[in-house]
Amino acid sequence: MSTDTTTRPGTDRATSMANGPWISDGKPSASRLRMTGRRRSVPYLLLGVLLVLSCVGGFVLISLSSGDRQAVLALARSVPVGHELTTRDLRQVNVAVDPGVAVVDADRAATVVGRPMATSVSAGALLTPDAVGGAALPANGQAIAALALKPGQVPAEVGPGVRVSVVVVSGQAGTATGPPATGGTVWPAVVTSVTTPATDQNTVVSVQLSEAAARQVAAVPAGQLSIVMLSAGGR
Repeated sequence: MSTDTTTRPGTDRATSMANGPWISDGKPSASRLRMTGRRRSVPYLLLGVLLVLSCVGGFVLISLSSGDRQAVLALARSVPVGHELTTRDLRQVNVAVDPGVAVVDADRAATVVGRPMATSVSAGALLTPDAVGGAALPANGQAIAALALKPGQVPAEVGPGVRVSVVVVSGQAGTATGPPATGGTVWPAVVTSVTTPATDQNTVVSVQLSEAAARQVAAVPAGQLSIVMLSAGGR
């Protein structure tokens, strides 16, 4: 007795669908590959989103931190007392200024150009309203003395605003009218200007010091003085 096997139409298709998206040779179908690819791309998408959020957050922080900055004037180079300001002496800087700090806004440059400096200011320092106008030096009880110094008697780094000591370098200590009250022929001073005449090898350094010390320094013969540069808090 023979047994006939009858295959009903659609049986293989139903069996294939029941077994999932696999083809007859056991390899994954195209639909399964697409699903796997989508699952693998999810972490990369999340990483991209995090990077975008980080960039946006950084931009916001930078914007907030720079929101309090304002454009003000600073000195592009050192200027001595009495110098008339030019546009080349000034530059614009953006800084955060605390309330109560006196500065000159960049849009007010025209109000200071052509005016004399009331004090000596170093390059990079912010320009203040009090620094421009009539000379504020010397103050009460102070005087300015001019020193003609030979090469080697003044450091090349000396400039306006630098604290120095004026020292007698010859053996003739009694040349001056008398030592200052602190003793010795050494006088503390602040440099107000430094110039080097084109026809002379000497450097002329103007210094501010007490009136008594200025008279003593002026009495010392030329060539017998030297300058020692001090730190900002030097004495």
